[in-house]
Amino acid sequence: MGIVVVGTVAFDTVETPFGKGENVLGGSATYFSTSASFFSDVSLVAVVGEDFPEEHLQFLRSREIDLQGLQRLPGKTFHWTGKYGYDLNEAQTLDTQLNVLMDFKPQLPETYCDTDVLFLANIDPELQLEVLDQVKSPRLVACDSMNFWISSKPAALKEVIKRVDIVIINEGEARMLTGEPNLIKAARQIIALGCKRLVVKRGEYGVLMFTSDSVFAAPAYPLEEVFDPTGAGDTFAGGFIGYLANTGDLSEEGIRQALVFGSVMASFNVEDFSLERLKRLDYQEIETRYRSFRQLTTFRDLSTNG
Repeated sequence: MGIVVVGTVAFDTVETPFGKGENVLGGSATYFSTSASFFSDVSLVAVVGEDFPEEHLQFLRSREIDLQGLQRLPGKTFHWTGKYGYDLNEAQTLDTQLNVLMDFKPQLPETYCDTDVLFLANIDPELQLEVLDQVKSPRLVACDSMNFWISSKPAALKEVIKRVDIVIINEGEARMLTGEPNLIKAARQIIALGCKRLVVKRGEYGVLMFTSDSVFAAPAYPLEEVFDPTGAGDTFAGGFIGYLANTGDLSEEGIRQALVFGSVMASFNVEDFSLERLKRLDYQEIETRYRSFRQLTTFRDLSTNG
C-alpha cells in the first residue's frame, strides 16, 4: 500500500545545547515522508516558495518520494525558528513565518485520490478536512496535530478526529484537548470522539497506544547523545505508518510492531541535526535497532520460574 502525506515542507533554524542549524530542511511532511520511504511508496502534498533549492528536491527524489503534489508558489518557504534547552522534550518557538503556507490549498493529484493510506501531518485542521473530502476509500487514515490548532480550532480538529482511524499527538496536547490531567482518562475521551486508536508521544519516555479496550507501551531507545529532537514526532509517524503500509497488517500485533518501528526511526532522527542522520541511514541499521528494542522489554513469564 502506498501513502499520501499532506503537511509542511519548511526551512528550520534550530538551536540546542549541542549546536545550531540555520535554514536547514524541515517540515512535518518532509520528516514523515523521508522516514516512511524506508518502508513504502510515499506521495507528498505540500507547498514551497521560489526560494526552495533544487538540492532539497533532489534529496526527496533520491528517496523515491513522489512530488506531483508539491506546489511551488510565488514568495518564501515556510520558516520555523526554535530553541531547545537541556529538556529536549519541549521546543521554544522563537519565530514562525508562514509565508506561502498562508495561501496553501491542498489539491490532491487525481492519482493520489485512490490512496490506500493517508497521513494528515500537522497543518490547519480545516485543510485536513478538505483533504479528507478528496480521498475516495482509504484503508487507513491517521492524523497529527499540535497545541496551536487545539486552542485555535478545536471544533475542526474534533471533526478530523471523528473521521480518522489513528490520532497521533503528544502528552501535553492530549491533556489540553480534553482538559483532563489524567492521561488514561484523556485518552478515553479522545477515542470517544470517534477515532479507533490514540498514539501519545512522550519524548524520551517512549510512546503509549490506546484503543477502547487496550493500552500498549513502547519505550524510547536509550541514547547517549541526542543532538536535535526537531521532527522526531513526524519521523516516528513515518516509520509507524510506513511499516503498516508495507505489511498491510492492521491486526493488533501488526500495529504494535509498526509502532516500535516508528520509535526506531525517531531514535535515529534525534542523533543529528535536520535530516542528516536519516540521510546516512540504511535498512540494516533499522533492523538491528529494532532487535535491540525487543531486548529492552523482553523478560520471562511467571510460569517459567523454577
